[in-house]
Amino acid sequence: MIQVIVNGQPEMLAPGLTVLGLLEARGLVGKRLAVERNGEIVPKARHAEVALTDGDRLEIVVAVGGG
Repeated sequence: MIQVIVNGQPEMLAPGLTVLGLLEARGLVGKRLAVERNGEIVPKARHAEVALTDGDRLEIVVAVGGG
């Protein structure tokens, strides 16, 4: 297991999990969102290839529409 920080909360995840895998597990695929890993934005086109590693700090921000 690896430990990462997601939106300020420590979590234990399976090694080799990608950003896309994390988003799938949280039911966030298809939503308008931004993912930051260790201070850098991860483009949507790279979500499937960016593997999470021990100590990563992630911020996931979901866009909310309103009116």
